[in-house]
Amino acid sequence: MVYTTSFSAVATALLLALPASADGIYTKSSQVLQVDARSYDKLIARSNHTSILEFYAPWCGHCQNLKPAYEKAAKSLSGLAKVAAINCDDETNKPFCGSMGVQGFPTLKIIRPSKKSGKPVVEDYQGPRSAKGIVDAVIDKIPNHVKRIGDKELLNWLSERNDTSKAVLFSDKGTTSALLKALAVDFLGGIQIAQIRDKEKAAVAMFGIAAFPTFVLLPGGDHEAIVYDGEMKKEPMTAFLSQIARPNPDPAPKISKATKKSSQDDTKEQKKSAEDLSSFSAASSSHASAEASEAAASATSVILDDASNPTESPDPIVTPEDAPTPAAMPDVPQPIPTLSTQEELQSKCLSARSSTCLLALLPSPQDADMMLPEAATTALINLATLAKKHTDRNAKIFPFYAIPAGNPRAEHIREVLGLKGDGEIELVAMNARRVWWKRYQKEGYGVEDIETWVDAIRLGEGKREKLPDGIVAQEEEKHEEHDEL
Repeated sequence: MVYTTSFSAVATALLLALPASADGIYTKSSQVLQVDARSYDKLIARSNHTSILEFYAPWCGHCQNLKPAYEKAAKSLSGLAKVAAINCDDETNKPFCGSMGVQGFPTLKIIRPSKKSGKPVVEDYQGPRSAKGIVDAVIDKIPNHVKRIGDKELLNWLSERNDTSKAVLFSDKGTTSALLKALAVDFLGGIQIAQIRDKEKAAVAMFGIAAFPTFVLLPGGDHEAIVYDGEMKKEPMTAFLSQIARPNPDPAPKISKATKKSSQDDTKEQKKSAEDLSSFSAASSSHASAEASEAAASATSVILDDASNPTESPDPIVTPEDAPTPAAMPDVPQPIPTLSTQEELQSKCLSARSSTCLLALLPSPQDADMMLPEAATTALINLATLAKKHTDRNAKIFPFYAIPAGNPRAEHIREVLGLKGDGEIELVAMNARRVWWKRYQKEGYGVEDIETWVDAIRLGEGKREKLPDGIVAQEEEKHEEHDEL
Protein backbone atom coordinates (compact mmCIF):
# COMPACT_ATOMS: atom_id res chain seq x y z
CA MET A 1 0.00 0.00 0.00
CA VAL A 2 2.86 2.33 0.84
CA TYR A 3 4.53 1.39 -2.46
CA THR A 4 1.41 2.22 -4.48
CA THR A 5 1.00 5.59 -2.85
CA SER A 6 4.64 6.43 -3.38
CA PHE A 7 4.54 5.39 -7.04
CA SER A 8 1.41 7.48 -7.71
CA ALA A 9 2.97 10.48 -6.07
CA VAL A 10 6.07 10.21 -8.26
CA ALA A 11 4.00 9.79 -11.42
CA THR A 12 1.83 12.77 -10.56
CA ALA A 13 4.88 14.88 -9.85
CA LEU A 14 6.38 13.99 -13.23
CA LEU A 15 3.17 14.85 -15.06
CA LEU A 16 2.78 18.14 -13.25
CA ALA A 17 6.33 19.00 -14.26
CA LEU A 18 5.30 18.90 -17.95
CA PRO A 19 4.34 22.19 -19.67
CA ALA A 20 0.61 22.89 -19.53
CA SER A 21 0.41 22.94 -23.35
CA ALA A 22 2.41 19.80 -24.12
CA ASP A 23 3.25 19.13 -27.77
CA GLY A 24 0.86 16.89 -29.65
CA ILE A 25 1.73 13.44 -30.95
CA TYR A 26 1.38 14.39 -34.64
CA THR A 27 4.14 16.26 -36.43
CA LYS A 28 3.65 19.15 -38.83
CA SER A 29 4.44 16.85 -41.77
CA SER A 30 1.69 14.41 -40.79
CA GLN A 31 -1.37 14.18 -43.04
CA VAL A 32 -3.50 14.31 -39.89
CA LEU A 33 -4.98 17.81 -39.67
CA GLN A 34 -4.19 19.36 -36.29
CA VAL A 35 -6.91 21.61 -34.92
CA ASP A 36 -7.55 23.42 -31.67
CA ALA A 37 -10.55 24.96 -29.94
CA ARG A 38 -10.27 28.14 -32.01
CA SER A 39 -9.81 26.52 -35.44
CA TYR A 40 -12.41 23.75 -35.01
CA ASP A 41 -15.32 25.88 -36.17
CA LYS A 42 -13.51 27.08 -39.29
CA LEU A 43 -11.75 23.86 -40.31
CA ILE A 44 -14.26 21.22 -39.22
CA ALA A 45 -17.70 22.52 -38.19
CA ARG A 46 -18.14 24.75 -41.23
CA SER A 47 -16.39 22.46 -43.68
CA ASN A 48 -18.21 21.16 -46.74
CA HIS A 49 -16.61 17.77 -46.16
CA THR A 50 -17.03 14.97 -43.66
CA SER A 51 -14.35 14.79 -40.96
CA ILE A 52 -13.22 12.41 -38.26
CA LEU A 53 -11.71 14.06 -35.20
CA GLU A 54 -9.55 12.34 -32.60
CA PHE A 55 -9.56 13.74 -29.08
CA TYR A 56 -6.33 12.64 -27.41
CA ALA A 57 -3.77 13.36 -24.71
CA PRO A 58 -0.02 12.99 -25.36
CA TRP A 59 0.48 10.90 -22.20
CA CYS A 60 -2.17 8.37 -23.30
CA GLY A 61 -0.59 5.07 -24.36
CA HIS A 62 -3.67 4.00 -26.31
CA CYS A 63 -3.48 7.25 -28.31
CA GLN A 64 0.11 6.44 -29.19
CA ASN A 65 -0.93 2.95 -30.27
CA LEU A 66 -3.65 4.37 -32.53
CA LYS A 67 -1.30 6.84 -34.23
CA PRO A 68 0.04 4.58 -37.06
CA ALA A 69 -3.45 3.43 -38.11
CA TYR A 70 -4.83 6.96 -37.86
CA GLU A 71 -2.08 8.39 -40.05
CA LYS A 72 -2.62 5.59 -42.58
CA ALA A 73 -6.33 6.42 -42.65
CA ALA A 74 -5.49 10.10 -43.21
CA LYS A 75 -3.40 9.16 -46.23
CA SER A 76 -6.16 6.95 -47.67
CA LEU A 77 -8.81 9.65 -47.20
CA SER A 78 -6.70 12.50 -48.58
CA GLY A 79 -8.87 14.66 -50.81
CA LEU A 80 -12.03 12.74 -49.83
CA ALA A 81 -12.54 13.65 -46.17
CA LYS A 82 -10.67 15.27 -43.29
CA VAL A 83 -8.79 13.28 -40.67
CA ALA A 84 -8.05 15.59 -37.75
CA ALA A 85 -6.86 15.49 -34.15
CA ILE A 86 -6.99 17.81 -31.13
CA ASN A 87 -4.74 17.74 -28.06
CA CYS A 88 -7.11 17.79 -25.10
CA ASP A 89 -4.21 18.10 -22.66
CA ASP A 90 -3.59 21.63 -23.89
CA GLU A 91 -5.14 24.05 -21.39
CA THR A 92 -6.70 26.14 -24.14
CA ASN A 93 -8.46 23.07 -25.59
CA LYS A 94 -9.79 21.54 -22.36
CA PRO A 95 -13.07 23.52 -22.23
CA PHE A 96 -13.81 22.58 -25.84
CA CYS A 97 -13.04 18.87 -25.28
CA GLY A 98 -15.33 18.92 -22.27
CA SER A 99 -18.14 20.57 -24.23
CA MET A 100 -17.87 17.84 -26.87
CA GLY A 101 -18.60 15.17 -24.26
CA VAL A 102 -15.17 13.55 -24.30
CA GLN A 103 -15.05 10.88 -21.59
CA GLY A 104 -11.91 8.98 -22.54
CA PHE A 105 -8.82 8.94 -24.69
CA PRO A 106 -8.70 8.43 -27.54
CA THR A 107 -12.23 9.46 -28.49
CA LEU A 108 -13.13 9.52 -32.20
CA LYS A 109 -16.09 11.46 -33.55
CA ILE A 110 -17.32 11.62 -37.14
CA ILE A 111 -18.50 15.11 -38.04
CA ARG A 112 -20.49 15.67 -41.20
CA PRO A 113 -22.26 18.69 -42.71
CA SER A 114 -25.95 19.20 -42.05
CA LYS A 115 -28.53 21.33 -43.84
CA LYS A 116 -27.48 24.28 -41.66
CA SER A 117 -23.97 25.49 -42.36
CA GLY A 118 -21.74 25.58 -39.31
CA LYS A 119 -23.93 23.22 -37.28
CA PRO A 120 -22.71 19.74 -38.23
CA VAL A 121 -23.94 16.32 -37.18
CA VAL A 122 -21.55 14.81 -34.62
CA GLU A 123 -21.49 11.03 -34.05
CA ASP A 124 -19.24 8.84 -31.91
CA TYR A 125 -17.12 6.38 -33.88
CA GLN A 126 -17.47 2.96 -32.24
CA GLY A 127 -15.81 0.84 -34.93
CA PRO A 128 -12.48 -0.99 -34.98
CA ARG A 129 -9.36 1.03 -34.22
CA SER A 130 -7.81 0.13 -37.58
CA ALA A 131 -7.10 2.14 -40.72
CA LYS A 132 -9.61 0.15 -42.76
CA GLY A 133 -12.33 0.44 -40.13
CA ILE A 134 -11.87 4.20 -39.88
CA VAL A 135 -11.74 4.69 -43.67
CA ASP A 136 -14.85 2.60 -44.29
CA ALA A 137 -16.84 4.44 -41.61
CA VAL A 138 -15.86 7.90 -42.86
CA ILE A 139 -16.56 7.07 -46.52
CA ASP A 140 -20.00 5.85 -45.50
CA LYS A 141 -20.72 9.31 -44.04
CA ILE A 142 -19.63 11.39 -47.05
CA PRO A 143 -22.69 13.31 -48.34
CA ASN A 144 -23.90 11.96 -51.67
CA HIS A 145 -24.92 14.73 -54.07
CA VAL A 146 -24.37 12.50 -57.13
CA LYS A 147 -27.57 11.91 -59.09
CA ARG A 148 -28.13 8.40 -60.44
CA ILE A 149 -29.48 8.68 -63.99
CA GLY A 150 -31.20 6.01 -66.07
CA ASP A 151 -32.57 6.03 -69.58
CA LYS A 152 -35.94 7.24 -68.31
CA GLU A 153 -34.47 10.22 -66.42
CA LEU A 154 -31.77 11.24 -68.90
CA LEU A 155 -33.70 13.79 -70.95
CA ASN A 156 -35.25 15.24 -67.81
CA TRP A 157 -31.82 15.81 -66.35
CA LEU A 158 -30.30 17.17 -69.58
CA SER A 159 -33.20 19.57 -70.07
CA GLU A 160 -33.19 20.84 -66.50
CA ARG A 161 -31.47 24.24 -66.45
CA ASN A 162 -29.71 23.60 -69.76
CA ASP A 163 -27.51 26.69 -69.31
CA THR A 164 -25.81 25.16 -66.25
CA SER A 165 -22.82 22.83 -66.36
CA LYS A 166 -23.13 19.10 -65.78
CA ALA A 167 -20.73 16.18 -65.54
CA VAL A 168 -21.48 12.47 -66.02
CA LEU A 169 -19.51 9.41 -65.03
CA PHE A 170 -20.42 6.41 -67.18
CA SER A 171 -19.54 3.41 -65.03
CA ASP A 172 -19.92 -0.35 -64.91
CA LYS A 173 -20.13 -0.14 -61.12
CA GLY A 174 -23.39 -0.21 -59.19
CA THR A 175 -22.15 1.99 -56.34
CA THR A 176 -21.05 5.61 -56.18
CA SER A 177 -17.37 5.99 -55.28
CA ALA A 178 -16.07 8.24 -52.52
CA LEU A 179 -14.09 10.09 -55.19
CA LEU A 180 -17.18 11.04 -57.18
CA LYS A 181 -19.06 12.02 -54.02
CA ALA A 182 -16.15 14.24 -52.95
CA LEU A 183 -16.11 15.95 -56.35
CA ALA A 184 -19.85 16.56 -56.10
CA VAL A 185 -19.29 18.23 -52.72
CA ASP A 186 -16.51 20.42 -54.12
CA PHE A 187 -18.61 21.61 -57.07
CA LEU A 188 -22.05 21.64 -55.43
CA GLY A 189 -24.02 24.51 -56.92
CA GLY A 190 -21.55 24.96 -59.79
CA ILE A 191 -21.62 21.64 -61.66
CA GLN A 192 -24.33 18.99 -61.37
CA ILE A 193 -22.65 15.59 -61.22
CA ALA A 194 -24.38 12.35 -62.19
CA GLN A 195 -23.56 8.68 -62.70
CA ILE A 196 -24.95 6.42 -65.44
CA ARG A 197 -24.60 2.63 -65.47
CA ASP A 198 -23.38 0.76 -68.54
CA LYS A 199 -26.70 -1.11 -68.69
CA GLU A 200 -28.56 2.12 -69.57
CA LYS A 201 -28.38 1.41 -73.30
CA ALA A 202 -30.16 4.54 -74.56
CA ALA A 203 -27.91 6.87 -72.58
CA VAL A 204 -24.76 5.00 -73.61
CA ALA A 205 -25.84 5.07 -77.26
CA MET A 206 -26.78 8.75 -77.11
CA PHE A 207 -23.31 9.72 -75.87
CA GLY A 208 -21.49 7.07 -77.89
CA ILE A 209 -19.68 5.66 -74.86
CA ALA A 210 -17.36 2.77 -75.76
CA ALA A 211 -15.38 2.24 -72.52
CA PHE A 212 -15.99 2.36 -68.80
CA PRO A 213 -15.39 4.41 -66.78
CA THR A 214 -15.73 7.52 -68.97
CA PHE A 215 -16.10 10.99 -67.42
CA VAL A 216 -17.85 13.61 -69.55
CA LEU A 217 -18.21 17.34 -68.89
CA LEU A 218 -21.21 19.16 -70.37
CA PRO A 219 -20.43 22.89 -70.17
CA GLY A 220 -24.06 23.87 -70.87
CA GLY A 221 -25.79 25.90 -73.53
CA ASP A 222 -24.42 25.40 -77.04
CA HIS A 223 -20.94 24.33 -75.89
CA GLU A 224 -19.69 20.91 -76.95
CA ALA A 225 -19.14 18.13 -74.45
CA ILE A 226 -15.60 17.44 -73.23
CA VAL A 227 -14.35 13.94 -72.39
CA TYR A 228 -11.82 13.52 -69.59
CA ASP A 229 -8.74 11.53 -70.61
CA GLY A 230 -6.71 11.56 -67.40
CA GLU A 231 -6.40 9.35 -64.34
CA MET A 232 -9.45 8.82 -62.14
CA LYS A 233 -7.89 10.72 -59.24
CA LYS A 234 -9.09 13.70 -57.23
CA GLU A 235 -6.50 16.32 -58.16
CA PRO A 236 -6.52 15.97 -61.98
CA MET A 237 -10.31 15.55 -62.10
CA THR A 238 -10.72 18.71 -60.02
CA ALA A 239 -8.48 20.57 -62.46
CA PHE A 240 -10.55 19.21 -65.36
CA LEU A 241 -13.83 20.47 -63.88
CA SER A 242 -12.25 23.76 -62.84
CA GLN A 243 -12.07 24.89 -66.46
CA ILE A 244 -15.82 25.46 -66.21
CA ALA A 245 -16.42 26.29 -62.54
CA ARG A 246 -14.27 26.86 -59.49
CA PRO A 247 -14.56 24.39 -56.61
CA ASN A 248 -16.34 25.66 -53.51
CA PRO A 249 -14.10 27.25 -50.89
CA ASP A 250 -13.60 25.13 -47.79
CA PRO A 251 -14.66 26.22 -45.29
CA ALA A 252 -17.60 28.16 -46.70
CA PRO A 253 -17.37 31.97 -46.44
CA LYS A 254 -18.34 33.22 -43.00
CA ILE A 255 -21.56 35.20 -42.66
CA SER A 256 -21.83 36.88 -39.28
CA LYS A 257 -24.94 38.42 -37.72
CA ALA A 258 -24.22 40.79 -34.85
CA THR A 259 -27.30 40.80 -32.68
CA LYS A 260 -28.03 41.37 -29.03
CA LYS A 261 -29.11 37.74 -28.71
CA SER A 262 -25.80 36.46 -30.04
CA SER A 263 -23.97 38.66 -27.54
CA GLN A 264 -26.01 37.17 -24.70
CA ASP A 265 -25.35 33.68 -26.07
CA ASP A 266 -21.63 34.42 -26.14
CA THR A 267 -21.74 35.39 -22.46
CA LYS A 268 -23.54 32.15 -21.60
CA GLU A 269 -21.05 30.18 -23.69
CA GLN A 270 -18.11 31.77 -21.88
CA LYS A 271 -19.64 30.86 -18.53
CA LYS A 272 -20.30 27.32 -19.73
CA SER A 273 -16.71 27.03 -21.01
CA ALA A 274 -15.36 28.00 -17.59
CA GLU A 275 -17.48 25.27 -15.99
CA ASP A 276 -16.35 22.75 -18.61
CA LEU A 277 -12.73 23.68 -17.98
CA SER A 278 -13.06 23.09 -14.24
CA SER A 279 -14.80 19.75 -14.67
CA PHE A 280 -12.62 18.48 -17.52
CA SER A 281 -9.33 19.58 -15.92
CA ALA A 282 -10.10 17.81 -12.68
CA ALA A 283 -11.04 14.62 -14.51
CA SER A 284 -8.05 14.81 -16.83
CA SER A 285 -5.54 15.38 -14.01
CA SER A 286 -7.05 12.58 -11.96
CA HIS A 287 -6.83 10.17 -14.84
CA ALA A 288 -3.31 11.19 -15.88
CA SER A 289 -2.10 9.81 -12.57
CA ALA A 290 -4.02 6.60 -13.10
CA GLU A 291 -2.63 6.23 -16.61
CA ALA A 292 0.93 6.56 -15.38
CA SER A 293 0.47 3.76 -12.87
CA GLU A 294 -1.55 1.45 -15.12
CA ALA A 295 0.15 -1.95 -15.37
CA ALA A 296 -1.87 -3.45 -18.24
CA ALA A 297 -2.98 -1.78 -21.47
CA SER A 298 -5.49 -4.25 -22.85
CA ALA A 299 -8.26 -1.69 -23.37
CA THR A 300 -8.38 0.53 -26.47
CA SER A 301 -9.40 3.72 -24.69
CA VAL A 302 -8.88 5.53 -21.41
CA ILE A 303 -11.98 6.44 -19.37
CA LEU A 304 -12.07 9.73 -17.51
CA ASP A 305 -13.32 9.50 -13.92
CA ASP A 306 -15.47 12.60 -13.79
CA ALA A 307 -16.06 13.91 -17.29
CA SER A 308 -18.98 16.11 -18.21
CA ASN A 309 -21.99 14.57 -19.91
CA PRO A 310 -21.97 14.28 -23.73
CA THR A 311 -23.12 17.47 -25.41
CA GLU A 312 -23.81 18.70 -28.90
CA SER A 313 -21.22 20.55 -30.92
CA PRO A 314 -20.79 24.14 -29.65
CA ASP A 315 -23.28 26.61 -31.06
CA PRO A 316 -22.03 27.90 -34.42
CA ILE A 317 -20.87 31.44 -34.93
CA VAL A 318 -22.42 31.47 -38.38
CA THR A 319 -26.18 31.71 -38.91
CA PRO A 320 -26.55 31.58 -42.70
CA GLU A 321 -29.63 32.36 -44.73
CA ASP A 322 -31.86 29.41 -45.56
CA ALA A 323 -30.55 27.36 -48.44
CA PRO A 324 -32.41 27.91 -51.74
CA THR A 325 -35.09 25.42 -52.64
CA PRO A 326 -34.02 23.13 -55.51
CA ALA A 327 -35.74 23.79 -58.82
CA ALA A 328 -38.64 21.48 -59.59
CA MET A 329 -37.97 18.80 -62.17
CA PRO A 330 -39.57 19.87 -65.46
CA ASP A 331 -41.97 17.56 -67.25
CA VAL A 332 -39.77 16.49 -70.15
CA PRO A 333 -39.88 13.37 -72.34
CA GLN A 334 -38.18 10.02 -71.99
CA PRO A 335 -35.57 9.02 -74.60
CA ILE A 336 -36.88 7.21 -77.65
CA PRO A 337 -36.26 3.42 -77.58
CA THR A 338 -33.00 2.05 -78.93
CA LEU A 339 -32.83 -1.01 -81.20
CA SER A 340 -29.29 -2.26 -80.67
CA THR A 341 -29.53 -5.61 -82.48
CA GLN A 342 -30.58 -6.55 -86.00
CA GLU A 343 -33.14 -8.96 -84.55
CA GLU A 344 -34.87 -6.14 -82.67
CA LEU A 345 -34.81 -3.91 -85.76
CA GLN A 346 -36.20 -6.63 -88.00
CA SER A 347 -38.94 -7.54 -85.54
CA LYS A 348 -40.13 -3.96 -85.05
CA CYS A 349 -39.71 -2.39 -88.48
CA LEU A 350 -38.26 -4.63 -91.21
CA SER A 351 -40.55 -7.63 -91.33
CA ALA A 352 -43.09 -8.01 -94.15
CA ARG A 353 -45.88 -7.18 -91.69
CA SER A 354 -44.25 -4.09 -90.13
CA SER A 355 -46.09 -0.77 -90.26
CA THR A 356 -44.53 2.71 -90.36
CA CYS A 357 -41.41 3.33 -88.26
CA LEU A 358 -39.20 6.39 -87.93
CA LEU A 359 -35.55 5.39 -87.68
CA ALA A 360 -32.81 7.68 -86.38
CA LEU A 361 -29.66 6.14 -87.82
CA LEU A 362 -27.00 7.35 -85.40
CA PRO A 363 -23.45 8.18 -86.45
CA SER A 364 -20.39 6.45 -85.07
CA PRO A 365 -18.84 8.13 -82.01
CA GLN A 366 -16.30 10.79 -82.84
CA ASP A 367 -12.70 9.60 -82.61
CA ALA A 368 -11.52 12.51 -80.48
CA ASP A 369 -13.97 12.31 -77.60
CA MET A 370 -16.21 9.26 -78.21
CA MET A 371 -19.29 11.48 -78.15
CA LEU A 372 -22.16 11.75 -80.62
CA PRO A 373 -22.11 14.94 -82.69
CA GLU A 374 -24.30 17.77 -81.47
CA ALA A 375 -26.72 17.32 -84.40
CA ALA A 376 -27.41 13.71 -83.37
CA THR A 377 -28.02 14.63 -79.73
CA THR A 378 -30.34 17.47 -80.78
CA ALA A 379 -32.31 15.19 -83.08
CA LEU A 380 -32.77 12.54 -80.37
CA ILE A 381 -34.00 15.06 -77.82
CA ASN A 382 -36.45 16.66 -80.28
CA LEU A 383 -37.77 13.28 -81.42
CA ALA A 384 -38.44 12.41 -77.78
CA THR A 385 -40.21 15.74 -77.35
CA LEU A 386 -42.50 15.05 -80.32
CA ALA A 387 -43.25 11.49 -79.15
CA LYS A 388 -44.28 12.80 -75.74
CA LYS A 389 -46.39 15.54 -77.29
CA HIS A 390 -48.48 12.98 -79.20
CA THR A 391 -48.70 10.70 -76.18
CA ASP A 392 -50.00 13.52 -73.98
CA ARG A 393 -52.68 14.27 -76.59
CA ASN A 394 -53.61 10.58 -76.85
CA ALA A 395 -52.91 10.93 -80.57
CA LYS A 396 -51.76 7.91 -82.56
CA ILE A 397 -48.27 8.19 -83.97
CA PHE A 398 -45.89 5.66 -85.49
CA PRO A 399 -42.96 4.66 -83.25
CA PHE A 400 -39.58 6.42 -83.23
CA TYR A 401 -36.44 4.33 -82.76
CA ALA A 402 -32.73 5.14 -82.33
CA ILE A 403 -30.45 2.78 -84.30
CA PRO A 404 -26.80 2.82 -83.11
CA ALA A 405 -24.06 2.58 -85.72
CA GLY A 406 -23.05 -0.70 -84.09
CA ASN A 407 -26.28 -2.38 -85.22
CA PRO A 408 -25.23 -4.61 -88.16
CA ARG A 409 -28.33 -3.65 -90.19
CA ALA A 410 -27.64 0.10 -89.89
CA GLU A 411 -24.76 0.08 -92.40
CA HIS A 412 -26.78 -2.13 -94.76
CA ILE A 413 -29.74 0.29 -94.70
CA ARG A 414 -27.49 3.27 -95.40
CA GLU A 415 -25.87 1.48 -98.33
CA VAL A 416 -29.06 0.17 -99.97
CA LEU A 417 -30.92 3.48 -99.58
CA GLY A 418 -27.95 5.54 -100.77
CA LEU A 419 -27.67 7.54 -97.56
CA LYS A 420 -24.64 9.29 -96.14
CA GLY A 421 -21.96 7.37 -94.31
CA ASP A 422 -22.08 6.65 -90.60
CA GLY A 423 -20.37 9.96 -89.78
CA GLU A 424 -23.74 11.76 -89.81
CA ILE A 425 -27.20 11.16 -88.44
CA GLU A 426 -29.98 10.22 -90.88
CA LEU A 427 -33.73 10.22 -90.25
CA VAL A 428 -35.83 7.92 -92.41
CA ALA A 429 -39.41 6.73 -92.20
CA MET A 430 -40.34 3.41 -93.77
CA ASN A 431 -43.29 1.08 -94.07
CA ALA A 432 -42.17 -2.46 -94.82
CA ARG A 433 -45.70 -3.76 -95.37
CA ARG A 434 -46.48 -1.11 -98.01
CA VAL A 435 -42.87 -1.05 -99.28
CA TRP A 436 -42.14 2.71 -99.13
CA TRP A 437 -39.67 5.00 -97.39
CA LYS A 438 -39.08 8.73 -96.96
CA ARG A 439 -35.96 10.63 -96.01
CA TYR A 440 -35.64 13.76 -93.84
CA GLN A 441 -34.07 16.42 -96.09
CA LYS A 442 -33.58 19.47 -93.85
CA GLU A 443 -30.08 20.49 -92.78
CA GLY A 444 -30.98 21.27 -89.16
CA TYR A 445 -32.83 19.14 -86.63
CA GLY A 446 -35.00 21.72 -84.93
CA VAL A 447 -38.18 20.47 -83.32
CA GLU A 448 -40.43 22.44 -85.72
CA ASP A 449 -38.70 21.10 -88.84
CA ILE A 450 -38.89 17.51 -87.63
CA GLU A 451 -42.53 17.94 -86.62
CA THR A 452 -43.43 19.29 -90.09
CA TRP A 453 -41.79 16.27 -91.71
CA VAL A 454 -43.53 13.84 -89.33
CA ASP A 455 -46.93 15.49 -89.94
CA ALA A 456 -46.47 15.18 -93.70
CA ILE A 457 -45.83 11.44 -93.29
CA ARG A 458 -48.90 11.04 -91.07
CA LEU A 459 -51.10 12.87 -93.61
CA GLY A 460 -49.65 11.04 -96.63
CA GLU A 461 -48.25 14.25 -98.11
CA GLY A 462 -45.16 14.47 -100.27
CA LYS A 463 -43.32 11.98 -102.41
CA ARG A 464 -42.43 8.55 -101.10
CA GLU A 465 -39.78 6.25 -102.50
CA LYS A 466 -40.18 2.51 -103.09
CA LEU A 467 -38.13 0.37 -100.74
CA PRO A 468 -35.36 -1.43 -102.65
CA ASP A 469 -35.03 -5.18 -102.46
CA GLY A 470 -32.97 -6.45 -99.54
CA ILE A 471 -34.37 -4.13 -96.88
CA VAL A 472 -37.45 -6.07 -95.82
CA ALA A 473 -36.88 -9.53 -94.40
CA GLN A 474 -38.96 -12.05 -96.34
CA GLU A 475 -40.89 -14.60 -94.35
CA GLU A 476 -40.16 -18.21 -95.22
CA GLU A 477 -43.10 -20.12 -96.65
CA LYS A 478 -44.27 -22.98 -94.49
CA HIS A 479 -44.94 -26.31 -96.25
CA GLU A 480 -46.98 -29.04 -94.69
CA GLU A 481 -45.21 -32.35 -94.60
CA HIS A 482 -47.18 -35.60 -95.20
CA ASP A 483 -45.96 -39.04 -94.40
CA GLU A 484 -45.98 -41.33 -97.38
CA LEU A 485 -48.36 -44.28 -97.28
